[in-house]
Amino acid sequence: MIIDSWVMSAVPTPTPSEMDQGLSAQVVRLQAELVEKQAVVEQLTRERDQLREAYEQLRLELELLKRRIFVAKAERVDTAKLEAEFAGKLAALDQMGDKLQQVLDQTPPPPQKPKGDKPTGRRDLREATLPEHRIVLPDPQMEALCKSGQAERIGFEESCKLAWQRGGHVRLVVARVKYRQLEQTPKTSMTPIPTAPPPSISTAPMPKETLSRCLAAPSLLAHILVDKYCDGLPLHRIQDRFARDGVPLDRGTMSRWAEEAGATFGATVVAAARKEALSTAFCLATDATGICVQPIPTGKRQPCRRGHFFVQLADCDHVFFEYTPKETSKAVGQMFRGFSGYVQADAKSVYDLLFTPLAQRRKKPPDDGELDLGQRQEVGCWSHARRRFWEAACAKSEVAREGLVRIGRLFDLEDKWRGRAPEQIHQLRNEFLRPHLDAFFDWATCEYDKVRTQRGLLRSALGYALRQRAALVRLLDDGRLVMDNNRSERQLRRVAVGRKAWLFCGSDDHATAAGHILSLIASARLHGLDPESYLRDLFRVLAYWPRDRYLELAPKYWVHTRDRLDPAQLLAEIGPLTIPPPQASSTEEQTTSR
Repeated sequence: MIIDSWVMSAVPTPTPSEMDQGLSAQVVRLQAELVEKQAVVEQLTRERDQLREAYEQLRLELELLKRRIFVAKAERVDTAKLEAEFAGKLAALDQMGDKLQQVLDQTPPPPQKPKGDKPTGRRDLREATLPEHRIVLPDPQMEALCKSGQAERIGFEESCKLAWQRGGHVRLVVARVKYRQLEQTPKTSMTPIPTAPPPSISTAPMPKETLSRCLAAPSLLAHILVDKYCDGLPLHRIQDRFARDGVPLDRGTMSRWAEEAGATFGATVVAAARKEALSTAFCLATDATGICVQPIPTGKRQPCRRGHFFVQLADCDHVFFEYTPKETSKAVGQMFRGFSGYVQADAKSVYDLLFTPLAQRRKKPPDDGELDLGQRQEVGCWSHARRRFWEAACAKSEVAREGLVRIGRLFDLEDKWRGRAPEQIHQLRNEFLRPHLDAFFDWATCEYDKVRTQRGLLRSALGYALRQRAALVRLLDDGRLVMDNNRSERQLRRVAVGRKAWLFCGSDDHATAAGHILSLIASARLHGLDPESYLRDLFRVLAYWPRDRYLELAPKYWVHTRDRLDPAQLLAEIGPLTIPPPQASSTEEQTTSR
């Protein structure tokens, strides 16, 4: 105890000021540590929020991918579930158009083709126009009785089966007559006869052909082009099939035929049809898709270049496929140069140049110096707008599901007056569709303000609809306009299906030629023509047709033109062809009838 007290007395006792300074230093140190901890917490909180946001984004993308892979590629929605979920909203929307049915009942419906009863029983193959091969099946026992006079044949009980036999190539022999001029014998032989030159031999001239000195006749050329560009068969499969038929034909030769034919069509029939479309069409619907093109050989392995096919639908008259190496505004402006009217497309930035005011274009003329004087108006696509809401609805967004309900109601109303006269459609749209459009955009504006700062599919869907509002309501201007641009995407399927088989084009020139062939095939299908028969006839008559009348050969006018040709001459694969005189009124009447 004495030692402890001595030690305690030896340790100096801190003064109050020293104690305050120590506490202050400890407080400062603790505050500094607290600030550091708070910074660490804030950083971890930000990282947590970023991870949550990234997780939510990945979850939405996963939901969308699952929907696309395991459900369907189409934008299918359970409408019954949506109607049950938004019953109140649907009732409010129905109040806007409760008088529509009364108006439709008062107006006569458009004429419809009568639908016959669905045939039942075994189909009668005797009504089909087919080559017939007859097989007689006798009964050996009854035949023996017939020979002995105990029975006789009284007829046949016939039934039909559908058989198939391989069609084959035909060797077309072109026999040109050869002539020899005979030596004439003089009447009198009083004077010596000079030695006459040997008799001359001549041959009938070769008729004109679209592809001169071509091994293939028009029917085979048309068959090859339809196999590739209509049915999607690559040339190597056509080559193998021809080889099995006993006709070895190299695919390189067929490729050269296709390129030459496409270039010929593009400079003649397609050019004339495009000129008419740009000058008279009411609305051009367009879309684009990619295509692979082989690079220029340089001795090194290179990947394929990416080109683009643009499709243009000129009302219900023509379909054009235009190839461009790059999808740029300059290329789009060149395709639509001089056209004035409506253009229906998606919201790609390459189309913005088309809708630039003419005064603004005059301030900045193009590099080539040729100013585009066309004035165009943009028409939006409701299918593109709906697709974005469908993607957001796959990610469990209730607002997006309500958007699908509202857009679905627009399509339902449009279906009710489909097929009526354009003037009546225009009146019905402004009376019944306009309130739904106004209500949709008011709702979209309100919902977009809530998610303006949030990244995601819902903001993308609402923002697209609001930015495209002027283009989406353009269908109220005229009854001939349609709500969606699906017809362009349906035409682009020809390219999408084909490139899965033939994979790429050999060059830019070959891709351009392929676009011209696709244009004629699509236009022929548009007017109900058999593409192979049409191309065969086109190969037959194109070499004889006047240059200033190529428009008469377009699929739109081909039925009238073909009726004026000699059927026997047209049926022949080669030979002379009589060209009928032009019809001054037919083309003008069909052009102005719109």
